[in-house]
Amino acid sequence: MKRFLLSVIVLFSFFFAESQSVAREWNEEVLNAIRNDFARPTVHARNLFHTSLAMYEAWSSMDETSETFLLGKTVGEYFCPFDGFSTTEPIEEAREKAISYAVYRLILHRFADSPGFDDEILPSINGLMGSLGYDINFTGLDYGSGDAAAFGNFIAQELIAFGLQDGSNEENDYENQFYEPINEPLVIEFPGNPDIEFPNRWQPLTLDVYIDQSGNTIPLSTPDFLSPEWGQVVPFSLKEEDLTIYSVSDFDFYVYHDPGEPHFIQEGLGIDDPYKWNFSLVSTWSSHLDPTDGVLIDTSPASIGNNLWLPTNFEEYKLFYDLLEGGDASEGHSLNPVTGAPYEPQIIPRGDYTRVLAEFWADGPESETPPGHWFTILNYVSDHPLLEKRFGGEGDILDDLEWDVKTYFALGGTMHDVAITAWGIKGYYDYLRPISALRYMADQGQSTDMSLSNYNTHGIPLIEGYIETVEEGDPLEGEEGEHIGKIKIKAWLGPKVIEDPTTQIAGVDWMLAEEWFPYQRISFVTPPFAGYISGHSTYSRAAAVILTSITGDPFFPGGMGVFDFEANDYLVFEAGPSVPMQLQWATYQDASDQCSLSRIWGGIHPPIDDIPGRFIGQQIGEDAFEQALAYINGEVLNLEEPQPQAFMKIYPIPVNDFLNIQMNAEGVFTINFIDLYGRTVLKYEDLFFQGLKTLDVSQLDLGVYFISLKNKQSNKVLTKKIIKQ
Repeated sequence: MKRFLLSVIVLFSFFFAESQSVAREWNEEVLNAIRNDFARPTVHARNLFHTSLAMYEAWSSMDETSETFLLGKTVGEYFCPFDGFSTTEPIEEAREKAISYAVYRLILHRFADSPGFDDEILPSINGLMGSLGYDINFTGLDYGSGDAAAFGNFIAQELIAFGLQDGSNEENDYENQFYEPINEPLVIEFPGNPDIEFPNRWQPLTLDVYIDQSGNTIPLSTPDFLSPEWGQVVPFSLKEEDLTIYSVSDFDFYVYHDPGEPHFIQEGLGIDDPYKWNFSLVSTWSSHLDPTDGVLIDTSPASIGNNLWLPTNFEEYKLFYDLLEGGDASEGHSLNPVTGAPYEPQIIPRGDYTRVLAEFWADGPESETPPGHWFTILNYVSDHPLLEKRFGGEGDILDDLEWDVKTYFALGGTMHDVAITAWGIKGYYDYLRPISALRYMADQGQSTDMSLSNYNTHGIPLIEGYIETVEEGDPLEGEEGEHIGKIKIKAWLGPKVIEDPTTQIAGVDWMLAEEWFPYQRISFVTPPFAGYISGHSTYSRAAAVILTSITGDPFFPGGMGVFDFEANDYLVFEAGPSVPMQLQWATYQDASDQCSLSRIWGGIHPPIDDIPGRFIGQQIGEDAFEQALAYINGEVLNLEEPQPQAFMKIYPIPVNDFLNIQMNAEGVFTINFIDLYGRTVLKYEDLFFQGLKTLDVSQLDLGVYFISLKNKQSNKVLTKKIIKQ
């Protein structure tokens, strides 16, 4: 089974510290839980943020300078009461205990329904609590006594409560509430794409068996769009001035850092149509996935990396990306700034580099998803013996716990904001993927030569040696010439031609374009959500900004980050790489840029998905680091107490057997009472409000609940926390 070397193999593994901070140990548990859950990059960006936040709240509450993010504050519409924490224990012991209980309880809550919970997640977190000497059965919340374990439980309770009203729809397992696709699914088993009606819009895929990006078999043949409404989730640092709200079919799409429309298909133009150029480039780069084609390239930082610019218009896109040979306009680095010596070339088959790059950055089996990848890279950097743990590259060297807590807080908030932004854009613009576009255009014919019978204004452009027409006598013409006039492409032949993936490769050759397949497993094909913008590009550029900012250096420690791959012992759905090799990055941005290119070679994104993601990721990273730094330095402004809602008053709080709700508006509403496990335990339907309404809540057990108020269109009006005593 595939092993993600990012998680287990590093060049300097023998230098690793003998012990890790408790924050690092719990971060590894979160990553393990993600690998054993369903592949949901939005959900897990949020999980990484909230668990990092749990650590930060525990740490900062016992620090004289740092400001808490949630405790004692109003975040979104949620107010968390907190009077400070004082303990008689040694402060380091109290911090470790509070962090442990907080993250333990949060993992228990968030991953209880994960497929690997009973066999992998629960034994692992119980084992860690036991090794730390903590009682997993202690559930007390009275932190006023100075008990750090109770304080940790309290932090978890508040984060759980916050998460049940933050717009993620966690209470309903993050299900979509309004979004519906407008295209019929593409049935992968059959050639072509005959049922797509809107070639600018996302199309679901139907598979015989669907295995998600974490290797879980899903009992659905047509996966739903993941998180198209995620833009409404409460962010970390995103600003109101960055937000555009688009109202569509009774739903408001929240779009931060709106990049504007992607390229839509035009009539004719051939390769000069930006839409056709973008998706045709994905096809031509698919021809680079054969390690036996004799093409050797230097994949060291001497030749790859150091992008000095990004394109902003179509003409610049054509200069930035090499349509036929692959790669971008990066210039490489002349010298390693740490050693002062040139980077040593690494000459390997291009087909090995492209395949490993695509698989390394993909979300294959045992993946921690893209936001988790960057936590793993952060941990790799933190373990490097040449790293000085000065936050921002300045000041005193921090101990491991303080370093980990602060860096996780900054990276977690960033990855969370990326998920909100990228998926808000994906949901609103609803742009299709290469497999839909390429098969659609090939079905229409070609758009280059008007004199040919297969000309169509929506056809695919012809590119000699890469995209051509099947002529009479062609090996692909079919037994009775039924394929003459169709489009053929030179590309990776796909998983169907591989019988033994441990010894065979598919290779590259001419194939019918109607059968084109991305460099993915046959049971996965393409992630189940729109392409524009690329989540990988946005996550990676934002993370590169954060790692540069927290270390104070754009370069990896030692001037190069290195990950090793043994020959024929890495790839999942075919053999490879054919030779031992490394992925080498001089800077964090170089790693980010290679991640972006990996999604093109993997057949998942065209350039128009990539570049806006890089620009937006840059801005998110800068803003999130500034926000994190303000909290860490205690310089947060406008920390005001919550103001009562003008249209709704709930009392008494705490409540006993009856709850009064005062509305300053008339209307019909449904009220759900939701417990901390996300279960609706009491419901009042179709209540007509005109002023005061008194509800019987005597059947509720003691504890914390949320009141979810929805109007008759089932739109959530607001959510309030109550305590039953």
